[in-house]
Amino acid sequence: MAEAAIAVRGLRKSYGKHEAVRGIDFEVQRGEVFGFLGPNGAGKTTTIEILEGYRDRTGGDVSVLGVDPGRPTRAWRNRVGFVLQESEPDPTLTVRETLTLYASFYTSPRSVDEIIELVGLKDKADARMGTLSGGQKRRADVGIGIVGDPELIFLDEPTTGFDPSARRGAWNMIQGLKQLGKTIFLTTHYMDEAQHLADRVVILRQGQIVAQGEPDELGGGMGSASEVRFRVPEGVTIEQLQKIVREKLDASGGEVSFRTDNAQKALFELTGWAERQHVQLADLEVQRPTLEDIFLQLTQEQPES
Repeated sequence: MAEAAIAVRGLRKSYGKHEAVRGIDFEVQRGEVFGFLGPNGAGKTTTIEILEGYRDRTGGDVSVLGVDPGRPTRAWRNRVGFVLQESEPDPTLTVRETLTLYASFYTSPRSVDEIIELVGLKDKADARMGTLSGGQKRRADVGIGIVGDPELIFLDEPTTGFDPSARRGAWNMIQGLKQLGKTIFLTTHYMDEAQHLADRVVILRQGQIVAQGEPDELGGGMGSASEVRFRVPEGVTIEQLQKIVREKLDASGGEVSFRTDNAQKALFELTGWAERQHVQLADLEVQRPTLEDIFLQLTQEQPES
């Protein structure tokens, strides 16, 4: 198996008596999109800055592309790209001039024209940075982060402030980077974004990892129940349904719902009964816990800061 792009063991960071990161372990595999999630104050920024080589750690072992980021080299910097939450490139330069400038900092950059097309700014290549919309500026930020042809890209809140259409465009761009074989370390406050893009996620709370795994499987791993919902068939009472469904029923406006840890078994029993009784379970649906449900469940006591 190939060496992990990022390997973290027992990472700790203290500021005086305050322990911001409290002995966390995780790995990021090469070629995957890895979501690093947590509310404000959870220790995300501190961890990321350590991984990027901008902050010292108090303890633990960290390897990023086989190098300790606490002792970065120029060669290592050439292999890592950064898309910061906020950046301020010269507003008087054009998109092409900006990317050409940043490309000059690397030993083997990608073609500027290729990057412009990849981030969807072909029609704005000769527009000045100061004239771009918020979404276009964010695309230019991504272009700056990948023009050096890095193996690993840190994407910090890449779609903050985007409208739905711009977000979808950014998602397509990120998926395009993955198809190029890039490893992407993604931070976002949008759980639907993490669920759509990330192969695996870590959820951080008060400096500790409280969950990690594939987004679609995380809910099951945490023991979170699915919700089954349907309309009460005509001539059927709630009391009759309660004899079939082993879980507590909630009824409202002709609709009934219940939560279960075993949706397959519950549906088998419920639909089998409906077939035998020749009744229809209109609007029957099962909703699995979303990544946002799990995130809120695990971090609801985390103070915002």
